[in-house]
Amino acid sequence: MKKILTLALLMILLGCTINYRDKILKIVDSYLHPNSVTSLDVKNEYFRDYDFNFVKNTTNLQPNSRQELLNVYYSFINAGNDTFTFYCPTTYTDCIRDVKNLADDQNTLSDINNFVHPFNSFTNIETQYDTMGRVTINLTSTYSEEEKTQIKTKIDQLASTLINPNLDVIDNIKIIHDYIINNTMYDSDRSDRNIVTYKSNTAYGPLFQGFGICGGYTDTMALFLDKLDVVNYKVSSDNHIWNAVKLNNTWYHLDLTWDDPVVTDGISNVLDHDFFLIKTKELLALETTEHEFNQDVYSELKEA
Repeated sequence: MKKILTLALLMILLGCTINYRDKILKIVDSYLHPNSVTSLDVKNEYFRDYDFNFVKNTTNLQPNSRQELLNVYYSFINAGNDTFTFYCPTTYTDCIRDVKNLADDQNTLSDINNFVHPFNSFTNIETQYDTMGRVTINLTSTYSEEEKTQIKTKIDQLASTLINPNLDVIDNIKIIHDYIINNTMYDSDRSDRNIVTYKSNTAYGPLFQGFGICGGYTDTMALFLDKLDVVNYKVSSDNHIWNAVKLNNTWYHLDLTWDDPVVTDGISNVLDHDFFLIKTKELLALETTEHEFNQDVYSELKEA
């Protein structure tokens, strides 16, 4: 009788262990590795509280599909985490496979990166996972803390003189667009010859060194758009990146790089507005070589 009772208790215990595996793993992990499971409740000041078609903010740390997995990645990065850990639930049988595929898919990771604030973006991302379903992500931030402080101070100073509260938002965007172009030269040495003299790929280059490539122009504009409380993200093709801007529930393209053309002598001294707040049909009618973008990822722009 005792053997039967013991066997029954063991079966019940085994069943509970299987059914509550995820919770048990979290309890064990929290005991062995305090604070290892990252909370989504903590967000830094650069967190964007709005969603996009491709990725959305979530508090669900139990993804059950690839889309929910993308949302988890986005939510952690958007919250400003340099490292984060979560568990794949047993109900999502392909979770680790999808994590592995995502870790190898730099295009999708870069796309996710385009939807967060520039100060929460990364230059490198590494994924670790084990057979128990524990996933840990480590990021290398695009900007150092010192650079963030310097750039934020500069943006605040410029905004106080450039942004006119008596003008509408489009006029203010145009003022900022023109200021960035008039104070920035395109860094042809970096783009054409891979000679790195300036931090022209980030907002530091245009703001402090007067040189930029497409990443620098785009990040600088994005920082001002956030200052104006304008919903925006960065949209990229294979070789280029620019801003997408939402105004009055309509999405537009804004490309400062192409509005700052380099003339034959290599000195950027021309200011255009050809790529200023235009819709997708207009964009692709003007240029397609570097502006062919994935409309399934940046689907807000499909109808623009």
